[in-house]
Amino acid sequence: MTYLSFLIDSLPLLRRLATFALLPLALLLSGCNGGGGENGSCLSCHRGIEHASPAHPRCVSCHGGNERGRDKESAHRGMFALRNPSDPRSWEHSCGACHPWQLARVKGSLMQTNTGMIKNIQLTWEGEDGKLYGSRREDVYSPDGKERQLAAVTELDNISGELYRKFCSLCHVGIENRYAYDVGHSAGCAACHFPWNDTGTYAGGDLTMKGRGPASASHGMTGLPGNDVCFRCHNRSGRIALSYMGLNDGNTAQVPTRNGFPGPLLTSGSRSVTRITPDIHYAMGMDCIDCHTSRDIMGDGYAYENLYHQVEIRCEDCHGSGTELPRWREIVRENEAPVRESRQYRRQMRPGMRMIVTGKGRPYSNVFYENGLVRLVGKRSGRLYTSKVITGTPAHTVAGHGRLECYSCHSRAVVQCYGCHTNYDKSRTGRDFVKDMDTLGLFTESEDYRMLYPFPLALNQRGKISPVTPGCQTFVTVTEVDGRVSKEGYVTTFKGKQQLRFAPFYSHNTGVKAIGCGECHANPAFLGFGQHEVEGRNIAATMLCPKNEEKPLDGFQTMEGGKVRAFSAVTRENSRPLNEAEVMKVWRANLCIVCHTRPDDPIYRKELDYRALDDALHRRILAGGGTRVAR
Repeated sequence: MTYLSFLIDSLPLLRRLATFALLPLALLLSGCNGGGGENGSCLSCHRGIEHASPAHPRCVSCHGGNERGRDKESAHRGMFALRNPSDPRSWEHSCGACHPWQLARVKGSLMQTNTGMIKNIQLTWEGEDGKLYGSRREDVYSPDGKERQLAAVTELDNISGELYRKFCSLCHVGIENRYAYDVGHSAGCAACHFPWNDTGTYAGGDLTMKGRGPASASHGMTGLPGNDVCFRCHNRSGRIALSYMGLNDGNTAQVPTRNGFPGPLLTSGSRSVTRITPDIHYAMGMDCIDCHTSRDIMGDGYAYENLYHQVEIRCEDCHGSGTELPRWREIVRENEAPVRESRQYRRQMRPGMRMIVTGKGRPYSNVFYENGLVRLVGKRSGRLYTSKVITGTPAHTVAGHGRLECYSCHSRAVVQCYGCHTNYDKSRTGRDFVKDMDTLGLFTESEDYRMLYPFPLALNQRGKISPVTPGCQTFVTVTEVDGRVSKEGYVTTFKGKQQLRFAPFYSHNTGVKAIGCGECHANPAFLGFGQHEVEGRNIAATMLCPKNEEKPLDGFQTMEGGKVRAFSAVTRENSRPLNEAEVMKVWRANLCIVCHTRPDDPIYRKELDYRALDDALHRRILAGGGTRVAR
């Protein structure tokens, strides 16, 4: 990237940052850049408190207040927020005063706006109304660089807005979650950089705060958050934090799993968590942030409407594809992003290093070429890893596999939650976490069944074949204020049609060894037919939808008389189930796979020629009179 192109890409953020140019120089000098000034009366009460970091020497720079006050009331007067100055209601005056670039990015990040989640809830209930809603009203920039204003979700005065505020809103950085064991977090920047313990209580050296909460476990800043921080939000829905760490809460509740007790682990919602094989990256000691860039997490200054637009990393970045090696870009200036971001890593990136680039062409800050190898340095651990490059290997150059996502073959498990029953009781009150008040209308959820394997495949938004998971299969029961049930098990609509839905999904449970070729090519469950029995040219579902006994609950396709019909939606633009021709092509390949079991077999270097089955050798083998040929 040239310096000019860097400026062009950054123009929207630069325009926003210009508003900070007139901040008083004294604030900057006394704040982040201050030289260890006295903290006055703060430490007379808060003896033993941990310093946030060497770059944050003065209490009032972050917290506000009066460092010369002689009593609690006068010292706390003028504080930005009593407990958490990074709360979005005050972060402009605290974190944003010294970190305007980072704050501008976070404001448009999906972890703050939740626009995609809110939009998909709308599609399930009343439908979109022409506005794009976020967790709060915010001026942002769309991906094409145009100014845009997000409407506050508090203005979405219908069931969609209420469901988000009462059921989904706690898993984003805009709101403090003090309501659940093991998954609590603060609001704003502190959600990641000042993590809580399981009980959300302070456990540091300040005796005036010891054991009190809600509060971070320590007043020391965590510059590079660990997996435990990610777990606090990503343990629900797709449960990617659980899968990554080799944990599963499926179908257990508090059912005893060992010696009559739940467990072996217990997490929020009184869920028993059992162990499964972890992701290979986790097993190697890697943190979430070792793969994910700061732009994935904090945003890049643009407000995307869906997660797959914001996340820039791909498996191919480090491992290459079947035909292309990992791409790289050399650091040419001492102020480039990899140099800046790696200052707190165990290994500093420097000009001249060849940095691996992401799917968006931006450099990683910890992945580089060294001595002909792709190397990754752990941001927190400092461990050096070598990434295996698979370009040109037989298993990754099989003809016809160009549309496969890496994780279609390398996923060990994909969390699938079937039959999501949402109960909306208008006669009971529920907590509106965004408005911070109790209002009429209580949402509760239950599920029918959850599984990890096998998992269905479909075309995703990139036009590639990937795993999909229910997203969501919502059956709604509504109880009116007078106790009357007005709807029972109603299937919600999607794009104006009553239908269950699946969504493309990466489970974060990757293995070195791919699943067997015969799995996808011979098991209809992998193509969306669910658990089944094959009867001639028919596929009969065995786990039936409670609203339609002719359709599977755990699938989105049926086959009758050899005709394939899809009946559920696969969400995300351009996504769809495999059509009949594609399904038949997948299954026909199994004729060859039963004998030609190795991916380096020459027949897989080009499209399969099924006319070869008519030659003398294959006729003898198929008739049972020859020897099985395997490579």
